[in-house]
Amino acid sequence: MHDVTLIVNGVPRHARVPARRLLSDFLRHDLGLTGTHVGCEHGVCGACTVLLDGRPVRACLTFAVSVAGHEVTTVEGLADGDRLSPVQRAFAECHGLQCGFCTPGFLTTVTAFLRENPAPADDEAIEAVAGNLCRCTGYQNIVKSVHRAAELMAEEGP
Repeated sequence: MHDVTLIVNGVPRHARVPARRLLSDFLRHDLGLTGTHVGCEHGVCGACTVLLDGRPVRACLTFAVSVAGHEVTTVEGLADGDRLSPVQRAFAECHGLQCGFCTPGFLTTVTAFLRENPAPADDEAIEAVAGNLCRCTGYQNIVKSVHRAAELMAEEGP
């Protein structure tokens, strides 16, 4: 067993875990944060994407012990209390989600992407979400959501 201490959604967290505990399992089972979904368990679908020090990573491919001392943001940490983040609001407004299984991974991915590229072109938005799989939407509304989130973020300012 290994002690893992890190910041999750702005809160210091600690647990003792086996060396091979995946970050996705650590978040879901040890910390009770079930917003991070586990789909393919091979890093292909993107449903488990979280932000590690602000950068998207696949939680199903990352060992919990490897993130000790770092900061992890899950989908639960994107909102500010009861106020949804611009990305979350945009996905709701533009119907960028249907069944919702892939949504946490899209939300975290798009959040990181828009921090780096606050005014993306269509091809850049498409490329940004290409690593996340959705079986319901056909991606048109997801791309619209990316652009709407960029607009909302620009309206809110720094």
